[in-house]
Amino acid sequence: MKDPTETVIEGTLLNGVPCDMETALAGKANLRSRSKKCLLVGAAAAGIWFAAPAPAHAQFLDIFQAMFTTIQSDMGGSLQAINQMTGEMQQLYQATVWPLTLVNQARGFVSNSIASYRGYMTQVFDTPFESATLPNPQQLEAILHSRQASQVPALQASFSTNYGSVPPLNAASPQDRVMMDIDDSLGQENLKTALVADQGQDLILQTANQMENQVAVSAPGSDPYITAQAQVANLRCQAFMQKMLAAELRQEAGRIAHDNVLVKRRATAAGDINNLVSGALTR
Repeated sequence: MKDPTETVIEGTLLNGVPCDMETALAGKANLRSRSKKCLLVGAAAAGIWFAAPAPAHAQFLDIFQAMFTTIQSDMGGSLQAINQMTGEMQQLYQATVWPLTLVNQARGFVSNSIASYRGYMTQVFDTPFESATLPNPQQLEAILHSRQASQVPALQASFSTNYGSVPPLNAASPQDRVMMDIDDSLGQENLKTALVADQGQDLILQTANQMENQVAVSAPGSDPYITAQAQVANLRCQAFMQKMLAAELRQEAGRIAHDNVLVKRRATAAGDINNLVSGALTR
């Protein structure tokens, strides 16, 4: 009569396939036995190496040399094949995907463009436009062209010096004082916005120059990263443009409102004259 454990062992499945566990366990035991034997042989070889006299060392050197030769002949062939494939892949990239000649040609074009046009473009952006002749206007003009946002307080003081302050309470009508104050505030706001935008423009130009320099020495395959940087710089430039457009729209709206106030005042004055004439005729 069969032992029940033998039935279980014989019917055991390994990854869905019937497996003889006795054979598997025996193979595992043999594997462990072989590993132990290898370790014992290695330890014995090392012990014999240190214990053996000097003439015996040559025999062990021959054994190690044979092992190294085997490693070099087997693994060395695979490494050589890998190196060959790597070289062929590099040649494919240099000859087909990113031809080195065309890459150098593009780099040369960028470098020549930088050398030919950057100086002239810098002169266009940095050309001075000072034309005032009196001291106070010259001061205001210098502040406006300073391209420094830190000059905003000085701009406000110089604006009051050149364009005057709002008259005192009894020196002008309330409506005129309100209109003067509104016009001055809109004028100062746009001048301050232009001053800050000039400084932002310098930062954008510096970023553009850095990107040009990077393109001139960029490695093949780096164009997506440079394109992403260009998109970010473009968004910043668009933000500055939107800021300036908003300031211009505010100035235009203030001018329209100012003209409308003048029309209202003329209509009011005409109504007052009409009332005076009507009153004089009815007496």
